[in-house]
Amino acid sequence: MSLQKFIVRSLLKFPDSILVRMSGGKPLAIDGRILDARAQFLAVQGARQPSITTLDPVTARSATSAGLALLDDAPRASVEVRDLKVPGPGGPLDARLYRPRGSTEALPGLVFFHFGGCVIGDLDTCHVFCSMISDIANCAVLNVAYRLAPEHKFPAPADDAVAAYRWAADNAGELGMIASRIGVGGDSAGGNLSAVVAQEAKRKGFQPPAVQLLIYPVTDWAAKGGSMESCGNVYPLTAEIMDWFASHYLNGPADFANLRVSPMREADLSGLAPVIVVTAGFDPLRDQGAEYAERLKTAGVTVSYRCEDSLPHAFTAMTGAIPAAKAACEKIASDVGRALRGAA
Repeated sequence: MSLQKFIVRSLLKFPDSILVRMSGGKPLAIDGRILDARAQFLAVQGARQPSITTLDPVTARSATSAGLALLDDAPRASVEVRDLKVPGPGGPLDARLYRPRGSTEALPGLVFFHFGGCVIGDLDTCHVFCSMISDIANCAVLNVAYRLAPEHKFPAPADDAVAAYRWAADNAGELGMIASRIGVGGDSAGGNLSAVVAQEAKRKGFQPPAVQLLIYPVTDWAAKGGSMESCGNVYPLTAEIMDWFASHYLNGPADFANLRVSPMREADLSGLAPVIVVTAGFDPLRDQGAEYAERLKTAGVTVSYRCEDSLPHAFTAMTGAIPAAKAACEKIASDVGRALRGAA
């Protein structure tokens, strides 16, 4: 453990009252919710650092990776991990396959895409969380690194996500997955890509995912108002950072209305795969995730929705620093296991 990581983890062991005192003196309350004391402390420290909007994407990627490394837990020792390549429309995509250690039988599967606005992030971004899902859900998880903008703008990440899911479904035997029980999931931009995969399966007629796991997903890149304003300055995702992501990922304003950019814009959401939607209380994306879940439910889709009221965006990468984040992620993993085994 690095000295910096040791210091951060040691500080976060202080009682809530002391952490709040070190973070402005009173709990942060927005929209009737109270931010977790450890998350508040991290938010104050994070606000003192240069925003990634002041960095070029390559530098932002390395800075974000270094910061997240201070907060994430260790991967589950009970899970085996294998690196592999997945064919993509622009060339091979790096991927990792997670399976419970010692398992030999075919298992339900989940194809997972990391967060990062389609600009930052990599396989390590969700490495711990993917190992947690594999362990608790007793399933195989395929973690896929899609191409990133601005080097590869829209539709490259969406194309990669669809291709990776379809490849997994076609090669379930090689991956040790049950072909009829493969879901798709991701957080933030990864949740956006997962929603796109599910909609594209309906539009194009390929095998639908057994379940969608959408964690604080981007469902409308042009969303304004509501939590985009009330939580627009909350660490680690701000409205300004969302605009920065969009400026790198999208080709221009016309892309906002594209259904593979903003799945919320799809008029007919009926017939889509069952979905687990989890939002964070202190997140600009909270309301659009909740709205998408409600629209899916109205369209007759089986929906499980909850908001982790005390947590911020990106809590899936904070399981080593915030106990509430770890508990939330373990609950998500349990939900995935039940959903995959209930999907025939």
